[in-house]
Parts: sequence; structure tokens; C-alpha cells
Amino acid sequence: MVQSKTELFDTELAEKAILFKALAHPARLRILQFLSETQSCITGDISDELPLGRTTVNQHLKELKNAGLIQGHIQGVKTKYCLDPEKMQELKDSLQSFLNTIKLEYYKCE
Repeated sequence: MVQSKTELFDTELAEKAILFKALAHPARLRILQFLSETQSCITGDISDELPLGRTTVNQHLKELKNAGLIQGHIQGVKTKYCLDPEKMQELKDSLQSFLNTIKLEYYKCE
């Protein structure tokens, strides 16, 4: 059986990479900010809030949904988008945990 390159690393790092990859585009970061700023779920077209076309925004929403960071529920002809608070907290904790493993106190690049 052929292993993918990500299978060569421990499960914890692979899970963090999936979450961090979801943050790898400014549009996705802005969507997360926007949903957080509204303090509620948004029904309707988030593309009205971004300088991108609807199709492109939908692709970014799909990436965020696949990572579990947002939820989308269909209500009639519109979709209601919300942050997933538990997954967002997991992301925050994972990022902090990862950054804590990066030791810079005595780091020198000579």
C-alpha cells in the first residue's frame, strides 16, 4: 500500500495542517472575521461582503466547511452560515499549542 506524504507525520500534526490549510487564503480569513463580527449566523449571500465573485466565495466557504470551521444550513433558497464555536476554539488551541513548540529564545541563524 502506498502512503501519502502526510501519513509520514504524526496524526496530531496532520490534523493541525488540515485546520491551518483552511486559513491559507485572505478570503477565508475575511469570511471568518465577518462571521465573528456579526456575532450571529448570516442568511444570504456572503459574496456581497467580499470583492470576489459568488462562485469563488462559494469555493472558499466549501473549504471552511470541509475543515469544520463553519456550518452551512439551507433555509429555503438561502444558506445560513455560522462559525462552529467548538471547532474555532480547537483551531485557536491548536495554533497556540503549535506556536508553543517553536523555541526562539536561543535561536541563531548564522
